[in-house]
Amino acid sequence: MPGHHPARSRRAAERKGDVRERAILDTCEALLADKGYDAMTVGDIAQGAGITRGALYFYFGSKQEVVAALVARTVEHLWERSRVTARTEEPRQAVAAAMRRTVELWNEHGLVMRTAIDLSLTVPEIGELWDRTADLFIAAITAVLERAGVRSGSGPQQASAMARALCWMIERTFYHASQESREALQKASSTCEHIWLTSAGLTD
Repeated sequence: MPGHHPARSRRAAERKGDVRERAILDTCEALLADKGYDAMTVGDIAQGAGITRGALYFYFGSKQEVVAALVARTVEHLWERSRVTARTEEPRQAVAAAMRRTVELWNEHGLVMRTAIDLSLTVPEIGELWDRTADLFIAAITAVLERAGVRSGSGPQQASAMARALCWMIERTFYHASQESREALQKASSTCEHIWLTSAGLTD
């Protein structure tokens, strides 16, 4: 058909889909703050995003899936930056950069992070996503420890076991501090950074 460009039409449709998906996730984050996870409904999310419930189900199968996608969007840039930083920067700089970015993430999206942690034990989609997220951070922490001279391996004094403990310490510490204030979060970050550097033998 003259003037008809299927590829261009598909690209336009994909862009429209991206905009709708972003609206759904933005609405979900706002509703978490306004209503909380339990009170929030699929209807609320659809209404806030300016679409019908049926249209929302084209993108997500449930409220749980929407929240899982929101969590994934929230942490995905940090995943990539952490992976690259762990392998390219000097270990002290890598630790400082990782903690700075983590503070920024929790300052901007602390409610999403706390919701993910709260639901990780009871909502399978979110639990699996959170476990994968932790594994990515553990891998990044392991890489930094190994570059600092900590022996590789899973023994108690070796890099991967130490990285796992550091990851869950940081998660729990930030969870509590983020409910207090930005100042508390910054102090918690400084403490976690000191413990990480000490573990890696990088303190003066």
